Amino acid sequence: MALISLRQLLDHAAEHGYGVPAFNISNMEQGLAIMNAARASDAPVILQASLNVRQIYAGDRMIVNIVLALAEQFPDTPICLHQDHGNTEKACLSAIQAGFTSAMMDGSLEADAATPASYAYNIDVTARVAEMAHWVGASVEGELGVLGSLQTGEAAKEDGSAASGRLSRDQLLTDPDQAADFVMRTKVDALAIACGTSHGAYKFTRKPDGEILAMDQIEAVHARLPDTHLVMHGSSSVPQYLQDLINENGGEMPQTWGVPVEEIERGIRSGVRKINIDTDCRMAMSGAMRRYAREHPEVFDPRKFILAAVAELETLVRDRFERFGTAGHGSSIRVIPLPEMARRYEKGALDPRVAAV
Repeated sequence: MALISLRQLLDHAAEHGYGVPAFNISNMEQGLAIMNAARASDAPVILQASLNVRQIYAGDRMIVNIVLALAEQFPDTPICLHQDHGNTEKACLSAIQAGFTSAMMDGSLEADAATPASYAYNIDVTARVAEMAHWVGASVEGELGVLGSLQTGEAAKEDGSAASGRLSRDQLLTDPDQAADFVMRTKVDALAIACGTSHGAYKFTRKPDGEILAMDQIEAVHARLPDTHLVMHGSSSVPQYLQDLINENGGEMPQTWGVPVEEIERGIRSGVRKINIDTDCRMAMSGAMRRYAREHPEVFDPRKFILAAVAELETLVRDRFERFGTAGHGSSIRVIPLPEMARRYEKGALDPRVAAV
């Protein structure tokens, strides 16, 4: 099966009222675990890679070839390959040129991926990327508001992307009226919302409530833009059972809280269509490998450690497909090739404020 654009996938999700987890991957094993779960659940998939993965860990050729091999091995599962947190036009367009079907232009930060950007800068750079991506049928996700903690006013740096310094509450929450203006002027296909989530495992020092996780902000943006696809970043739930799995097998992970799955489900009911998950996947795999090493001290074959990790990640991914309503929808999607998507953009048939075409 050919890879699918983010726009087509999220249009389908909006039409049928579900959300799609977007899993960051760095290697083949993560991809296999996610795809095994997707096939078992009949779910479409978003696989995404950070700039650090592309530039430092694996490289474009390796990531794209892994995903193309997965697409061949799992021909009935629609796959979107997405660039996570592109910080420049070059980063986004090089991803699309390499074979990514979607890119995030994070213009909430300047090109250093650390300095909060002006609204004018964000509009300008995001609109340029969207225009160029749409020429070839690829999708673009923008971000408005800065990802970070409402508790501390700071952002946790993950894979090279995070605002530096303390941020105001206004910076950490997406304004609904500004969101409407942003979507209209940039023509993005999806909009990442700032609502108090942050990267990494250490999001909250207690179970989050409305003071530190502003789900009502998502609801306000959705009320203003009912047909725009919204995105939640930093949405790992950091499950207690995975914290325990790590710590019971030699880890020293401090107690922490992530985004509760029930809050993500609430977001899906208010227009959230893409939910970014990375930390949970890392925890599942590393915890399983720790347990396997403790239970089998005589084993030195790395494949056995990795297979244990793959099984644990599959369990996590299947749960998210079920909880987000993604399960059961993969086989009903007929992939539209990117050249056809490009023609639809050119004809104006893909207005960013329209949910389903």
